[in-house]
Amino acid sequence: MNETDRESGNPAVARIRGRYPQYTRRRLESFAQRLQQKIHADSVPVTSLEIAGPTERISFAEALDLDYRPVALGETLGPLWATYWVRGVAEVPEAWAGSRVDLYWDSRSEALLWLDGRSSQGLNPGRHTAPLVQPSRGGEAVSFHVEIACNGLFGAFWSDPQAYALVACDLRRFDPEASAFHFDYEVLRQLEADRDPATKSRAYGAVSETAQPALDRTWAGRLLHDLNRVCNIADPAERATWPAAREILNGLLAARNGTIAHEMSAIGHAHLDTAWLWPLAETRRKAQRSFSTAVALMDRYPDFKFACSQAYQYAVIEQTDPDLFARIRAKAAAGQWIPVGGSWIEPDCNLPWGESICRQFLYGQRYFERTFGVRSTVFWNPDVFGYDAQLPQLMQSAGMSRFLTQKLSWNRFTTPPHHSFHWRGLDGTTVLAHFPPADTYNGSVQLAELRYHAANYKDADRSPDALYLFGYGDGGGGADETMLEALQRMKDLQGLPRIQIRTVDNFFDRLAMSAPNLATIEGELYLEYHRGTYTTQSEIKRLNRACEAGLQALEFVAAVATAWRQPAPSAQEIEGLWRTLLVNQFHDIIPGSSIREVYERAEVELAGVAEEANRRTQALLGTLCEGEGWTLVNTLGRARAEIASDPDGVLRHVVAAPFAAGEVKPTDDRVTVAADTDGFMLSNAQLTARIDRTGLVRSLLHIASGRETFASPAARMLLLDDRPLDFEAWDIDPFALETARDATGEVSCEVLSDGGLRGEIRFERGLGRASRLSQVIRLDAGADHLEFETTVDWQERKTALKVMFPVACRASNATYETMFGATERPTHASTDADAAKYEVPGHRWADLAEPDFGVSLFSDCRHGYSAFGNQLALTLLRGSEVPDPQADIGRHRMRYAIYPHQGDWRAADTVGRALCFERPMLWAKGQPRAPLRQSFLTATPANVIIDTIKPAEDGEGWVVRLYESAGVRAAATLDFGVDISSAWISNTLEDRIAVVPTEARRCRLPLRPFQIATLRVFQQ
Repeated sequence: MNETDRESGNPAVARIRGRYPQYTRRRLESFAQRLQQKIHADSVPVTSLEIAGPTERISFAEALDLDYRPVALGETLGPLWATYWVRGVAEVPEAWAGSRVDLYWDSRSEALLWLDGRSSQGLNPGRHTAPLVQPSRGGEAVSFHVEIACNGLFGAFWSDPQAYALVACDLRRFDPEASAFHFDYEVLRQLEADRDPATKSRAYGAVSETAQPALDRTWAGRLLHDLNRVCNIADPAERATWPAAREILNGLLAARNGTIAHEMSAIGHAHLDTAWLWPLAETRRKAQRSFSTAVALMDRYPDFKFACSQAYQYAVIEQTDPDLFARIRAKAAAGQWIPVGGSWIEPDCNLPWGESICRQFLYGQRYFERTFGVRSTVFWNPDVFGYDAQLPQLMQSAGMSRFLTQKLSWNRFTTPPHHSFHWRGLDGTTVLAHFPPADTYNGSVQLAELRYHAANYKDADRSPDALYLFGYGDGGGGADETMLEALQRMKDLQGLPRIQIRTVDNFFDRLAMSAPNLATIEGELYLEYHRGTYTTQSEIKRLNRACEAGLQALEFVAAVATAWRQPAPSAQEIEGLWRTLLVNQFHDIIPGSSIREVYERAEVELAGVAEEANRRTQALLGTLCEGEGWTLVNTLGRARAEIASDPDGVLRHVVAAPFAAGEVKPTDDRVTVAADTDGFMLSNAQLTARIDRTGLVRSLLHIASGRETFASPAARMLLLDDRPLDFEAWDIDPFALETARDATGEVSCEVLSDGGLRGEIRFERGLGRASRLSQVIRLDAGADHLEFETTVDWQERKTALKVMFPVACRASNATYETMFGATERPTHASTDADAAKYEVPGHRWADLAEPDFGVSLFSDCRHGYSAFGNQLALTLLRGSEVPDPQADIGRHRMRYAIYPHQGDWRAADTVGRALCFERPMLWAKGQPRAPLRQSFLTATPANVIIDTIKPAEDGEGWVVRLYESAGVRAAATLDFGVDISSAWISNTLEDRIAVVPTEARRCRLPLRPFQIATLRVFQQ
C-alpha cells in the first residue's frame, strides 16, 4: 500500500486526524521506541567468555597474566571497589560483511573496553555499546578484554553494591539507516512534546521559575500532524516504507529559525570529580573510561569537540596510559580536544589560602603549556561552593581573563541576576564571567533542556550567546552517540536555539563582542547552599592549614639558604609536596563531602606532607645554625614578641624581626592569676579576664580603652540539631540555628599555670550524649588576646558545636578574612540575600567593630563563622553521616582567641596579629649564623603583607608575593637582607613583565587596595 492508499483509504482519517493529541503523543513515543530497537536488530552471542578476579586496580599488561576461568552470563560480581577482567572471543557472521559490529555489554557497573591492548571506550550504566569492528569483513574472529570496576558512576551512593553482575555480552550489527531514521524522528518528536513546557526551574533548589515560551502553535500543529503521518505510512519492520516517511521528516528538519535567534555554543564535557563517592585510585580509571570514549567519538564525529580541565587528571593518564595520552594530544593538535581550566585540579575556592590558589594556577598552566603548548584563558570551575572576591585578580595574574561556573544556580534564597557579566574583584580587577543557563554542566541534549537554556538566559537583551556543556558528569562519562546525532539535527531547527559546537575560546570571543553591554557584579560570589562544607571533616582542614604553613616556611628557609650559597631543595623538589596538597584541595575533598576511603588516604597524605616539609625545613635550619642551645625562627614578614615554650618545655619571652631568628629578652609584663569561689581572674597589662567555674568568660576588660569586650557571658558552647534536609555533609540548614542550646553537665576546672609569663585555667566537661571537651583558657605576658585551646573527643551524630561570643559592639556588617583580603557581610537579615549569609567562610579572623572599638575572633583551623546582631560565633564541629558515617568522630584540637582592640580591624592590625596567632615560630637546634641574624626581607607600611618567599621555578633567583591587606592604597618599600641585582614585576606564572627600580637593597612599588603583587628578585 502506498502513502496515498494508507492515508486516504479510510475516509475517517481526514475527519478525525489531529483531534486527540494526548493519544497521538503516546503513539509517537511508542513509534520512536520501535525505531530504536531496529538500530541493533541483529545479535549473536560471543564464542568464548572468561573472567579473572577479583583483583586490585592493575594495568592491562598485568591483566594478561591473570588466571582466567570460563564464566556464564548471570554471574554476580563484587564486592564494592573490586576489579574483574573479562576476556572474550566472538565470530562475526558472514552476513554482516561491510557492517559496523558493536559489543553490547552490561555488568551494572563501570567498565572499560580494551581492544588490541588499547583502552577503547567506557561501558557504563546507560552506555552499553561500543564499536568492535568498523567495517567488518564478515566471518572474522574478534577478541577483546573488559576491565570491570564494581561501582556505579557515583560509587555506591546511588547504586546497589550487591547488584553488580555479568548481565549481558553479545555482538550486535549496527544499522546506520535505522539510526538515522530514529534520530530524525526523535528530535522532532521531542520538539513537539515540549510545545507547552513546564515553568519550574531545572536548577536544584532554585527559588524562582522560568517562564518558558510555548512552541509556535502553527509549527507545533505541523509537527504533530506530520509525525502522525509518519506513523501512518511507515512500519519499522518494513524497510520499504521508510523512504517516504523520511521525506516527510526531511521537510520538517529543513524548517529554520528567523534572522535573530538565541546562539548556543555547545561543547562536550565530562565533569569528573577528582575524588568524591569513590577513592582517588578509581579516578584514574574513570578518566580512562571518559577520555577513551571522547577520543573514539572524535574519530566518528569530526565536528565533535570536548573540553577537559584538571591538569592532575591528564598527568595521571600520561603516567598510566601513555597510548591514550598520545591520542589525546593528537586530538588536541587537531582542535577537537580542548584543554581548559589552567589549574592543577578544580579546587574549592573558600578554604585554601590564596597562595594555594596561586600554586593551582602555576602548576596547572605550566603543565598545559608544556604538554599542549597553550595556556588556558579560562578558569573552568563549574561545581564549587562559592568564589572568593580575590579570584578575578588571581586569575588575571595567571593569564586567565575568563571564568566559568554553574553552581550558583543552586542558590536557595535568591537567584543570580545574570548569566553573562563582568566580575570585579576586591582590587578592581575584572574578568568576563559566564554561567551556562541550562543550569547544569552535565547536559543531556534533551530538546526540552535546550529550549530551557534559551528561555532561562537572563542576558538575552545584552548578548545572544550562551554556552552549553553536554555529557554525563560528576562521575565522568562524557558525551555519547545519542547526543551527537541529536545535535547534528538541531543546528538551526525552528523552535530551538541556533546551535553550533564551538571551542570554549570561540564562545568567549563571541561573548566578548557583547562585553560593552554586559552588567558588572562586584565582590564574592557567595553560594547560598552547602555551608556545612566550611566545617565538615575538620581534621582535613586542620592538616591543610598545617601543610600550607609548613610549605611556605620551607620555601622561605630554602630561599635564605640559596641566597647564602647553602645547599637547598629546588622548586621542583618542593613542587611534589605542593601537588599532593593541591589534589586534596579538590572541591569534594577539603570541603568534607567525600566517602570515608577518601579521607583515610587524604589524612595520611597530608600528614606526610606536613612532616616532610618540617623535616626538610629543620635540615635546612641545621645548616643555618651552629652550636648548642635553641634558636627561634620567625618565618613571617611581621616583627613579633611573644611567649613560647622551647623544646625543653621552658617558657621564653622571645622577640624576632621579620624573616629572621629571634632572641630571648626579658619583659616587664606579668600575668596574675586569682581564684575565688565564683571563678578566676587572669590579668596582664593589656587585659583582665573574669572566668566562672563553668568556663564562661563573664568579663574581658580592654585596659587601654576601658571598654568591656562582651555584652553577656561569652565563650558559650552551643549544641545544635544538625539535620539538613538534603546533602548532609554539605549543608547546615537555617533551622539548625533555632535549636541552639547551651552545653550542660558537670564541669571540672584547675589552674595549670598560676602567673608569670603565662596564666592558664583548664576546664573539662561532658559534651552532648557521649563526647568530652577539655579547654585551656590562656593569657600570656604581653598578649593582647585571650586564647582558647580546645580539645574535643567528638562522638556526636547529626549535631553541630558552635562557640558564641556576644560582643559589646553594634555594626551592620562584620568583616572576615578571605584569601589575600577581607570581605564584609551583613549581621542582619534585612533582605533575602542578607538572610542567606547565616554561615559564611573565613580564614584566620572575623571582626565586629564600631568606629572606635571592636573585637576580632582568631581561628587557627576553623573556617565556618557567623555573625548576627552582636553574636560572633565559630562553628567547631559537625556530626554528618552521609556520605561518610564516621565523619569527624574522634579527637580534635583547635585554637581560637578573642582580640579586643581600639579602632577598626585595620587600625588594630588584626591581619598581622591573626597571622602570628595561626603560625607559631619554629625552634631550631643551635645558634643562628649570619643569614638568620638579620631580616631577609622587610616591608613597610604594616598593611603590606609579605606572604611568600620561594625559589623561582626556573632556578634563577627567588619570588616574592605580597599583598595590600587593609583595602587602602599603599606606597610599599621592600628592604632586602642581601644584595640584589634586579627586581621585576612578575605574575603568578613567574614571567618577567617590567623592571622595578632598585636602590642598593631597596625597591618601592605602589599598591592598589587589596592588590596582590609578585616580584622576581635576582642577586648580585
